Amino acid sequence: MGIQNTLKALSDPTRREILNMLKKKTMSAGEISDKFDISFAAISRHLSVLKDADLIRDERDGKFIYYDLNASVLEEIMLWIKDLKGEASND
Repeated sequence: MGIQNTLKALSDPTRREILNMLKKKTMSAGEISDKFDISFAAISRHLSVLKDADLIRDERDGKFIYYDLNASVLEEIMLWIKDLKGEASND
């Protein structure tokens, strides 16, 4: 996925908070929604943006969908930023 989609997804504070929650544990959409004072539809949209940016993965288990963090995309962004700043990599 392109860096533009990733940066767009990261630009929203609600989506950043969702990522912070998912770094601790896998959660269902309902569990995520319970942590916010916005509609389930709005949370669903945020999850869709994060998934489109490949920042999260989902897995269906019966009638529930569970989400977890895809840290590899964040690592790629961090490497790109380091390169942009002219910092040497450890590779």
